[in-house]
Amino acid sequence: MNTELQIARRLYYSSAAHRTARPAVRVALAGITIGVTVMLVTVCVVIGFKQTITDKVAGFGAHIQITSFDNNNTYEYQPIFAPDSLLQMLAAMPHVRSVNTFATKPGMLKTPDNFQGIVLKGLPMDNGWEFFRSNLVAGSLPAGPNDILLSEDNSRLLGLSVGESVLCYFVGDALRVRRFTVSGIYCSSFADYDKLFVLCPLPAVSQLNGWRPTQVSGIEMRLTDLRYLDEVYDQVYFSVANRLDEEGSAYYPQSVMQMHPAVFYWLDLLDMNVWVIIILMLAVSGFNIVSGLIILILDAIPLIGILKALGANNRFIRRIFIHEAAILIGKGMLMGNLLGLALAAVQYFARLIPLEASTYYVSYVPIAFPWVGVVLLNMLILGVSLLTLLAPTSLATRISPARVMHFE
Repeated sequence: MNTELQIARRLYYSSAAHRTARPAVRVALAGITIGVTVMLVTVCVVIGFKQTITDKVAGFGAHIQITSFDNNNTYEYQPIFAPDSLLQMLAAMPHVRSVNTFATKPGMLKTPDNFQGIVLKGLPMDNGWEFFRSNLVAGSLPAGPNDILLSEDNSRLLGLSVGESVLCYFVGDALRVRRFTVSGIYCSSFADYDKLFVLCPLPAVSQLNGWRPTQVSGIEMRLTDLRYLDEVYDQVYFSVANRLDEEGSAYYPQSVMQMHPAVFYWLDLLDMNVWVIIILMLAVSGFNIVSGLIILILDAIPLIGILKALGANNRFIRRIFIHEAAILIGKGMLMGNLLGLALAAVQYFARLIPLEASTYYVSYVPIAFPWVGVVLLNMLILGVSLLTLLAPTSLATRISPARVMHFE
């Protein structure tokens, strides 16, 4: 039987013991609960935000993209050959969810009242549409060679709706015009890309470029999880970087982080904000624990004197208050986890807190539940909290029974 734990439980839960210290205990408990809640919600929000933005960027350009080494920084790609053997080899790599080809053609959509410069991007009819299907707000995905999927921003700017036609002008050796029909409208809330990309079937863009069926602008690879990006990218690089297609063009693989470094640099800055919040909340929680425990010790001075007079050593006394503080910390962490996960779940399902989509690229505060991160966060909180107990519990060991009895 753990005598120290039994005494600590009686001290903490007894209505008579620590009567004068109860307000301080409640304040300490509230501080721990609020601190854990804030840290937990912060982690869920930041991880959710990073995942959402990464999914949007990858939705337009995939996790890994293979193009011609001779390309410039425009969307007028030099074509490469993408034989079935190459596509099958890439699709067979571990952690690869899908592989598809694509082709692009810069152009300009024009209506009687307005115009908009765009990049017409062609995708195979049977692959590569998952992201746009999930962000479809009206109509359907393109089904014919003259169908296009237009963003909500461009449809509003050009005054187009589902079923209406629009002329698209392409400038090259000669000016060409093609009429398309709007089959659907999508909205990803990523304004920079929404205004740029118009989607259509791959053969339509290949025909506009005058390419053969196996010639494409590039190959897109989507992974099962972003954690494997570096691993898969290295494998792709060593598989295709020194490989030439049938016309001598070199393949050039790029990861999504290499294609959009500014976006990921911005997302990395969020990690610093998370650590600042965690450190501040740990400091506040630690202060509440220390102050609450000191008050509990001061309130229990007569008991400490009696226990020492009965032969209890300093280690025995310290363990009593460590157990009592551990009960306080455990209760606060439990309440903080329940409250934090409840708030995160409400936002996850109800999306009550909105955001300005033009600024944050998402119309609501996104939430993710990184369970490994939640466990590690709780371990960090518990470890730091227990370390803060060392100083105040040493106070109890310095109390002399003779002085306590003299005071009494």
